Amino acid sequence: MKNILLIVCDEMRGDCLGIAGHPDVKTPYLDSLALDGLRFDNAYSACPSCIPARAALMTGMSQEHTGRVGYQDGIRWDYKHTLAAEMTKAGYQTQCVGKMHVHPLRNYLGFQNVLLHDGYLHYYRNSERPYYENQKVADDYLWWLKHELGPDADITDTGIDCNSWLARPWPYDEKYHPTNWVTSECIDFLRRRDRDRPFFLMASYVRPHAPFDAPEPFFRMYENMKLRPPVIGDWSAEMGENSRYLSSSEGCFDDEMRRRAMIGYYACISHLDNQIGKLLDGLFFENLAANTLIIFVSDHGELLFDHNMYRKSRPYKGSSNIPLIISGAGLQKRGVCHSVAELRDVMPTVLAVAGADIPDTVDGKNLLSDGFEREYLHGEHSGGSIGNQFIVTERDKFIWFMQSGKEQYFNLESDPHELHNAINDKEYSDRIAYLRSCLINELKGRPEGYTDGEKLIPGRPQRTCLF
Repeated sequence: MKNILLIVCDEMRGDCLGIAGHPDVKTPYLDSLALDGLRFDNAYSACPSCIPARAALMTGMSQEHTGRVGYQDGIRWDYKHTLAAEMTKAGYQTQCVGKMHVHPLRNYLGFQNVLLHDGYLHYYRNSERPYYENQKVADDYLWWLKHELGPDADITDTGIDCNSWLARPWPYDEKYHPTNWVTSECIDFLRRRDRDRPFFLMASYVRPHAPFDAPEPFFRMYENMKLRPPVIGDWSAEMGENSRYLSSSEGCFDDEMRRRAMIGYYACISHLDNQIGKLLDGLFFENLAANTLIIFVSDHGELLFDHNMYRKSRPYKGSSNIPLIISGAGLQKRGVCHSVAELRDVMPTVLAVAGADIPDTVDGKNLLSDGFEREYLHGEHSGGSIGNQFIVTERDKFIWFMQSGKEQYFNLESDPHELHNAINDKEYSDRIAYLRSCLINELKGRPEGYTDGEKLIPGRPQRTCLF
């Protein structure tokens, strides 16, 4: 039985890989994995924010069936089948190191052990939370950091919020950075693992999610580089009033601070890549590389000022398109797969490699199966004026905003950066009508009442959880 290493990062754009053609970002170790493996260039997060995305990853279900169609803390995770539980049942030693972002905070979701670091979660820092569930107590990395550096040490010591576009190098020795901690604890797991069983290890990194606080050498990589500017569509001004707030989804309009944020974001990616290289070395030194399948994925992307927007939750590529690479032992397929993939596909792929049964609750598909393909993916994210539904294929995308009823259409073959909203271009009218009908079909019977089966109905109350 093969060992399986699932590497999950947070908020990494699908185009931020050297091998994907990004002109600035340096990712030599991930590029090497992709060169020797299978890369999915049309991989998406169907509900692109942390909690709903991770629900899809850990259950193999669509957002409609996880019930999480937006971001909401404090909702108990209670699923009949999870990836970790099924792998444990199949005889694997199962371990997660890093981010889970579940509720309750110490819900193991079927892992035999979890060393937890969720980043900075406002909900679990609130003084109303029980003592045992406060992040400063329940988060293993934060507990460790305080023992190493003193009781006042925290990941907020840079002075940057976890949703800010501000950037500043990590103030302590690199070994204390949460990215390094995840790698070190994963390598320690390899040392002390049960050598009579295969392992399923999830290395779950918080970066490159803000705060952009990579160690200083990674900032220096980009400080003198001429960076590719964010893309701005001909429709961007229609999407609302510009904002300058630090945590705003609209981002920042100071050119120098934008540049600094991009440097910080790319620095976090290169730091992550460096630590992934260290983890791969750990596999090699334990003589595990030849019998370990590796999957790398992000939960969602980051707009990084594309179309004057920041963070995620939107249907555009920066937010919803994610990196997905499969590499390592026994892989029969290599190259680039253009079929539309999604986070829900990770669970059935892992279970198939492990020779385990795939529960009938799983909506995803085995990414390594012959003839893997998906005609389209239905995605969404609730949230007031930016609440959206979308249908995406290999070649185009249709978007509908639930509050205003606005629609967009992008021909991704001729317009990969979504620069022109072609919703009123007559040449696409039949195609738009078809994709709209696909969305209507996906939304039939939903409790929000977004459709009567014939048309889309804007202005209906939105929900973040369906159950």
